[in-house]
Amino acid sequence: MRAKLIKLHLYVAAFFLPMLVAMAVSGGLYLTGNKGSTARTPVEITSPQVLLVSSTTLETDVRDFLKANQIDHDFEYVKVSGSTLTTRPTSRTYYEIKTSVNADQLSQVEPDWIKVLVELHKGHGPLWYKDLQKLMALGLLFVLISGVWLGVSSPTLRTPTLLSTVAGSILFIVLGFLI
Repeated sequence: MRAKLIKLHLYVAAFFLPMLVAMAVSGGLYLTGNKGSTARTPVEITSPQVLLVSSTTLETDVRDFLKANQIDHDFEYVKVSGSTLTTRPTSRTYYEIKTSVNADQLSQVEPDWIKVLVELHKGHGPLWYKDLQKLMALGLLFVLISGVWLGVSSPTLRTPTLLSTVAGSILFIVLGFLI
């Protein structure tokens, strides 16, 4: 049983390693102030249309608006923030529409590679990638719990595993909740 658990632990860890490294790198860059950047290019609106953020057919309205303005852009959904409409995912080239009474503004937005990683980290990637992230979260929990269990169940590793777990727990509680 132990040998099978070790193999499964290693296979799951190896499978999710690329995603976990990307999450660690993007999270670290973000926390050190490097959030990436975007290049915004204003796009001329040749065929204005009324876009209501409260519309029940907003996604269709945005698709029609972009098509009417000769923009071939595939997106999964629209994020509404005040009077700004953003096509998602934002981990690749996307469009931002700022609606106003006077005139709408349309911009093409291109994220750099750091911004792409940050957007993926935040869950702003394609819908299938969000499902993979949920699976990765379960995989990470399995790897962590099985790793601690394997350490605790080994007489040689029991004490260092328990000491590390207690130290990490104390640090988490003190820094996260008490300071």
